Amino acid sequence: MKPLTHHQIDFMGRRRIAFIASALLLTLSILSIIFQQLNLGLDFTGGTLIEVRYAAAPSLDGVRQLLENADFQDISVQTFGASTEVLIRLQQAFDPDVGSDVVNLLRSDGATVELIRAEFVGAQVGDQLRDQSGLGLLVALGVVMLYVALRFQYKFAIGALLALLHDVIIVVGIFSLFQLEFNLTVLAALLAVIGYSLNDTIVVYDRIRETIRTSRLEDMPAIFNESINATLSRTLATSGTTLLVLLALLLLGGDMIYNFSVALIIGIVVGTFSSIYISGALLLPLKLKREDLIPAQKEDPEAEEELP
Repeated sequence: MKPLTHHQIDFMGRRRIAFIASALLLTLSILSIIFQQLNLGLDFTGGTLIEVRYAAAPSLDGVRQLLENADFQDISVQTFGASTEVLIRLQQAFDPDVGSDVVNLLRSDGATVELIRAEFVGAQVGDQLRDQSGLGLLVALGVVMLYVALRFQYKFAIGALLALLHDVIIVVGIFSLFQLEFNLTVLAALLAVIGYSLNDTIVVYDRIRETIRTSRLEDMPAIFNESINATLSRTLATSGTTLLVLLALLLLGGDMIYNFSVALIIGIVVGTFSSIYISGALLLPLKLKREDLIPAQKEDPEAEEELP
C-alpha cells in the first residue's frame, strides 16, 4: 500500500470557518434574491429594442447620458457587431414613434445616425425564456448528480450537487445584491460555472477515491487533506489562467459581454473555493467510509473447512 505524504495545508481543520463563510454568503444571497429580487434584463421582462448606425464610432457613455437626460429609464446601450452599430434597450412599453424619437435625439448632438430597426420584445417571450432556463438549470444539476453517482458513489453525488447549488446561489445572489442586470448571457455564464465547478470537483473526488483505495488510513480528514493538496496546484493554475482571460474580456469585451464576464469571474472564484473546501468537507457529515468504496471481502466457508 502507498503511504500518505505529509500534507502542506490543513484544509479539513479549517472546514468550520469555510462552512461559516459559505453559510453567511448563502444566507445573504437567498435573502437578497427573495426580498430585493433580480434586476431582470430585457430578455426576460420585455421592452423596446432599437438598433442604430453611426457614421463614426460614438461614445456609449455619451449616448446613454443623452437618453437619460431625455427621461428614458432602464437604459442599456452597447455596440452590436461593428463599433458604429449601437443597440439600445429600453424597458418600457413600445411606441411606434420611439425609434424616430431616439434617432432625432441622437442627431441633436451633431452625429450622423441612421435607424436600422425598432421592435418590441414581449413579456410572454421573457416568461417562456425564464421558465425554460430554470428548467434547463434543474436538468443540468440532475444529470450531474446522476453522473457522479454512477462514476463514484451516491455520497459523492450529494456532495457535488450541494457544492454546485452553493456556487449558483451565490453568483445569482451577488447579481441580486448589487442589482446587476440578469440576462441570457448571465444565464449562459451560470451553465458554464456549473461545468467548470463540476470539473474541479471531479478532479478532487477522483484523487480522494484513489487515496482511499491505496492507503491504510481510516482518518478521512487526513485523506481529504492529502487529496486536496495533491490537486491544489492544478486547481489554482487552471483558475488563475481562466481568470486572466475573463479579466481581459471584462476590460476589453464591451457592454455586450460585461455581465457575462462578471458572472464567470464570480463563479470561478466561488467554484474554486467550493472545490477546495466545500465539496470535500461535505463528505465528512455525509459519513463517507472506506467500505463505501471498498466492499468488505466475504469469508469463504469452504476455505475454512480445508484448514487443519
